[in-house]
Amino acid sequence: MKKSVWLVLVMISALGIGWLVNQNAPSPGRADKAVVEVVVYQADMHSIQDEVEALGTVKANESVVITPKVSDLITKIYFNDGDIVTAGQLLVQLNDAQQQAQLKLAQVQLAENRRELKRIRGLVESRTIAASEQDRLQTLVDSAIAQVEVANSAVNDRQIRAPFSGKLGLREVSEGGLVTPGTLMTTLDDIATIKLDFPVPERFIAQLQPGKKVQASAVAYDDKVYSGEVTTVDSRINPQTRAVTVRAVMPNPDNQLLPGMLMKVKLIKQQREGLLIPESAIVPIQERHQVYVVTADNKAQQRDVTLGLRSRGWVEITDGVQQGEYVITRGLMKVRDGQSVIPKPAESFN
Repeated sequence: MKKSVWLVLVMISALGIGWLVNQNAPSPGRADKAVVEVVVYQADMHSIQDEVEALGTVKANESVVITPKVSDLITKIYFNDGDIVTAGQLLVQLNDAQQQAQLKLAQVQLAENRRELKRIRGLVESRTIAASEQDRLQTLVDSAIAQVEVANSAVNDRQIRAPFSGKLGLREVSEGGLVTPGTLMTTLDDIATIKLDFPVPERFIAQLQPGKKVQASAVAYDDKVYSGEVTTVDSRINPQTRAVTVRAVMPNPDNQLLPGMLMKVKLIKQQREGLLIPESAIVPIQERHQVYVVTADNKAQQRDVTLGLRSRGWVEITDGVQQGEYVITRGLMKVRDGQSVIPKPAESFN
């Protein structure tokens, strides 16, 4: 009898505990229906750039090596390393004492011949002497003019001047030194505007033409972007790389970009408006892509979307989301289709 009573009591206790556990356990789907906080972003239209990336090399707009045309001693140097000079500015003076003397002699001879010609013209008009004498003196005057020009050219050859405005390189000569044709004195680069050469794969050649915009940055100035435009597309494709060289020109007002620099280049093939959302809103499912859109009644709605271009954490949506709708960017792991959510705004688009 006692055993029966104990058995009944044990069964009653087990049933009571089971009922309590069942009351405290969550019902199926309760977690799914819980309201969760999510971060959302409002889909909007933004400028999209279809780009080709490449590495380019900076070249000076104009570049020369300053060398003398004649052999002689340097008497004076008028520049320092890295000077900014203007076109025609005197850089180096060579010894020209002999040439100056020859120039003065030629000028004196020319003046004498001109005085004699003027005197003879009066005599010819009065028929005192024959006209042939005037012709002979005119020839002497013309010859003296040529001699002056030759002497003046010899003087100018010993004045080394900047052929164009630009920035000088290092000074490689000293006063009193003997220079000969081909001796390196310094270099001169016009870098107020620079040329940027970079290769582009041949498959893009149909989209390349002068006027296309480029943006470039250098390792030395990572936070600065330089803008320019394409001026020339090479007439040949490199058979080894299957790429064509494109040349762009861009201003360099601070002379920061130097010849030989390596730059990261973005060639903008096309620029248009597109609907962009953060890439973090995309849920990849095999070959498909989905997003969660927050409806007007704060419900999460799962949708298939079609993607366009991607760029630095952003993705273009060509189908599946409308402008102005809110997509969930954070909290996706806690969200189910049809679940109530508390949306919070995302950071503004940059």
